[in-house]
Amino acid sequence: MTPELMNEGRERLQYREQQGQNTVGGSGGLGGYGAGYSRVHQPGSLDLTHGRILYLEDVSVSFDGFRAIHQLSLDIAPGELRCIIGPNGAGKTTMMDIITGKTRPDSGRVFFGSTIDLLRHSEAEIAGMGLCRKFQKPTVFEALTVFENLELALKTPRGVAAALWHRLSGEQRDRLGEVLDLIQLSEQWQRPAGLLSHGQKQWLEIGMLLMQEPKLLLLDEPVAGMTDQETERTAELFLSLTPKHSLIVVEHDMSFIARISQTVTVLCEGAVLAQGTLAQVQADERVIEVYLGR
Repeated sequence: MTPELMNEGRERLQYREQQGQNTVGGSGGLGGYGAGYSRVHQPGSLDLTHGRILYLEDVSVSFDGFRAIHQLSLDIAPGELRCIIGPNGAGKTTMMDIITGKTRPDSGRVFFGSTIDLLRHSEAEIAGMGLCRKFQKPTVFEALTVFENLELALKTPRGVAAALWHRLSGEQRDRLGEVLDLIQLSEQWQRPAGLLSHGQKQWLEIGMLLMQEPKLLLLDEPVAGMTDQETERTAELFLSLTPKHSLIVVEHDMSFIARISQTVTVLCEGAVLAQGTLAQVQADERVIEVYLGR
């Protein structure tokens, strides 16, 4: 969840407390729900002329003498679901920090599409381009309903008081309904997010990202702590998102990787150690030695 969205949610909760509103949700179906923000987020166009949505070339970064990323080169195609695996300390988190603008590399190039140099943009600007990141721990507004969380993510910020009286358009309600169905929370739409299971909270946050029409999703250990059933449903969700969205999934659960993987990239010591199908990387002696074991 972006800092801007977190601030917007806090403002809404503060407004509710000031007005003495202690309950969430409302009566009636989705069509009767009136709260909302006025404009649907319209991400800018992305140049995919060269057939790549993300491109890293010879990226390196060190922290206090420790080389976290070393001449890392990686490219992702539009609509691809790429799995990233590797031992702890391999540079997976640092790589995502660089892509999203949280960390600046010492050298190298990072492009979103053919023309957007991500190293020239701030973390907030990058998020607004349609490149969204989800961390391992779910971040949702637990005092708001499932519907309110999704509705909050749908809009660009306005005054909170005005937003609470603005009615959603038919198109916006349809979009909310589509995402509720996609994340399998249609029956929970009026339920406070704090009462959801861990897996349901993860799906809700993914839904909040989807409301922003992302072009590329970065997902960090999305099934950690989930039940087997929730993990299976998450695999189905991810597979349903391509080819409309591109996904980079960092995960240690190899059974989950086996369920969703197209191409698997193995990182070690901040560089690509191996890449290919899961079967290919599992058979690589170097991967066995540093990560999978015998």
